[in-house]
Amino acid sequence: MSKRILIVDDEPNIVIPLEFLMKREGFEVSVARDGEEGLAAIRAQRPDLVILDVMMPGRSGFEVCEAVRSDAALAGVRILMLTAKGREAEMKKGLALGADAYMAKPFSTHDLVARVKDLLGDTP
Repeated sequence: MSKRILIVDDEPNIVIPLEFLMKREGFEVSVARDGEEGLAAIRAQRPDLVILDVMMPGRSGFEVCEAVRSDAALAGVRILMLTAKGREAEMKKGLALGADAYMAKPFSTHDLVARVKDLLGDTP
């Protein structure tokens, strides 16, 4: 069974290529366009991994990450924060809130795929 990935990002120019890339790698992919929709999708779908943007309307990625980590039922969900906020302070904040990994935009698709596979512990 393939691993499930949820992409939570409000920028179509990021979502569309990310969705294509993850599907090409054999993952089952769904998309949420903002933090509220993302949190609802995480609770409903229980994805194996969430690729989470920080700056979004409604709830920020930091708020979504914090909500997921405070819900024991979602303990198995891995979170990769993928954001333009690449300063060390934001990275530390994301990791402190419980993100499993943090990558800054722009990013290498090769590095992203490698990180996703590493977080999931295997290939799809």
